[in-house]
Amino acid sequence: MGVLTQFLLEGGWDLRVVEVDKESVDYLQQHFQQLDGRILFGDFLKLPPAELPQGDYVVAGNFPYNISSQIFFRVLELRSQVPEVVCMLQKEVAERIAAPKGSKTYGILSVLLQAFYEVEYLFTVPPSVFNPPPKVQSGVIRLRRLPDYQLPCSEKKFFTVVKQSFSTRRKTLRNCLKSIGLSAELLADPMMDLRAEQLSVQDFIQLTQKIEADGTA
Repeated sequence: MGVLTQFLLEGGWDLRVVEVDKESVDYLQQHFQQLDGRILFGDFLKLPPAELPQGDYVVAGNFPYNISSQIFFRVLELRSQVPEVVCMLQKEVAERIAAPKGSKTYGILSVLLQAFYEVEYLFTVPPSVFNPPPKVQSGVIRLRRLPDYQLPCSEKKFFTVVKQSFSTRRKTLRNCLKSIGLSAELLADPMMDLRAEQLSVQDFIQLTQKIEADGTA
């Protein structure tokens, strides 16, 4: 119903609104005439890039909590056009994205997003400010794309290595990665004694480079 949209319009942004619900689109058209021709009726997760704004744009919003992770994976797909993201989502998910290595919440999304963006947890939003109040706390985070966001390794392989490494958190990298066909020499590397949560983004990049050099995976 335009709760956030009204403030963005007042801020003078060149705003485009993506909305999947037809009734909400009708409401926005009736109450925000400034959005005439600026409403994209469709699912952000499925809209072809050609239907989204061209050039660079900031993604901002109060993300639906049940699909917030999917939205971030879409942002990763569009990262060459998205230099910044500012959003509210469930506090636990926000903390997970911003988590450093070694944290119990550090995971796939933490590594993949931090490989391309600087992540900053801004503040917590209590249930009391919502009507009706939800049963969870919310968090606002900001992602700013790194100046050099091109990885010095295969991005496809990097994604595969990260996801496979976290497939069983309590197991070592050796146990998690042996299924992708690494050589005995690489499996004997001391790094393979570690668990995924112990590796920084740079460590995962170096691991991917080692796998590329190994040539067996």
